[in-house]
Amino acid sequence: MADLMSGLIVACVAIPLGMALAIASGVSPERGLYTIITAGFFVALLGGSRFQVTGPTAAFVVLLLPILHHHGLAGLLTAGMLAGIILILMGIFRLGRFIEFIPHPVVTGFTAGIALVIATIQFKDFFGLRISQVPEDFTARLTAFYSSLSSYSPWELGIGLLTLAILLFWPRLNRKIPAPLIALSSLSLFVFFLKKNNPDLSIATIQSMFHPLIDGHVINGIPASLPRFQWPWQNAEAGTFILSTENILSLLPASFSIALLGAVESLLSAVVADSMTSTRHEPNSELFALGVGNLIAPCFGGIAATGAIARTATNIRFGARSPISAILHSIFVLLSILFFAPAIGYLPMASLAALLILVAYNMSDMKNFIKIIKTHPKTDIAILLVCFIFTVIYNMVVGVGAGIALAFILARVRRVSRRKL
Repeated sequence: MADLMSGLIVACVAIPLGMALAIASGVSPERGLYTIITAGFFVALLGGSRFQVTGPTAAFVVLLLPILHHHGLAGLLTAGMLAGIILILMGIFRLGRFIEFIPHPVVTGFTAGIALVIATIQFKDFFGLRISQVPEDFTARLTAFYSSLSSYSPWELGIGLLTLAILLFWPRLNRKIPAPLIALSSLSLFVFFLKKNNPDLSIATIQSMFHPLIDGHVINGIPASLPRFQWPWQNAEAGTFILSTENILSLLPASFSIALLGAVESLLSAVVADSMTSTRHEPNSELFALGVGNLIAPCFGGIAATGAIARTATNIRFGARSPISAILHSIFVLLSILFFAPAIGYLPMASLAALLILVAYNMSDMKNFIKIIKTHPKTDIAILLVCFIFTVIYNMVVGVGAGIALAFILARVRRVSRRKL
């Protein structure tokens, strides 16, 4: 019963987050739910952590968007499958412990950088800006938002602010019911009645923004059907992708990035779970299970997945006793698609943007970022800032690469100077 209740509560948190993260990654919202159903189920079934909850996470957004732009949805799904194979190999060759050697300032720097990028991506929906295409480049994106500020929607900005207020203040009133459940369900009802009384009012919702094509029929919002098996490169809804050596080689760098980020975030989440429950996870089993989850998810239309720290902590906080809780959370998400898809369609885009802005802020870990700047040696500060700036201006791969390279160079310089002394 404890696992049943915690699984239900985590599902209530995971549904809006999964959709919001899918949208932020440039794909339709149901693909985030398909990811939770497939990857969430198999990683919990096979993984090395008793409490880990797996699904789409904010860290992947900055990786998946460029892949989608350059290779299309079929290429994105194929890259996720390749990342799954890489993760399985990492687990088989017992590389789980090597993740621990990534310098702390590097992890903090790229995490804060990713958080800033995710937050800025949400400005369009939060303010209701009328922009046809959000630029991929960070500075170009800010410029586009600034130039279109006059097109903001007072209704959507108000909905976003109200959602943010409920998300922030509800936990002070009641910690037993998750804040996202209260905020998003209440705002969905508000928008439903508002549109019913004012049919001409333009407020973007999942139902009005997304129209997937299922079996030749256009569906408004979330399709109330099971995810179906299709090879990623043959997915009719995802477009064409020729499975050739050349295309696979072009996807490999992105796939390695997905695998590395997934491994780091999943094992960090497992460590957090261990600290909350006084347990010990098996990192190589977790990497293997994460690989299986990412191998299977794209075959059902899902995107890249990894261990989600906030959802894992919620799982523990609400009484989870075993992996059955995370397995049940995937089943509850599947049932929600089958029975509540029309209701999910009324979720306002501004509310989902507000949720992701809060997720980005929590992800940034500003206290730790500021603590490193105030108390750590100048070498750590340099690594942190280089990793942060390169992640924001370029991407996570460049940011992490620059951070690790600088850490290695500074360590060598320090070692040589000690020998001379």
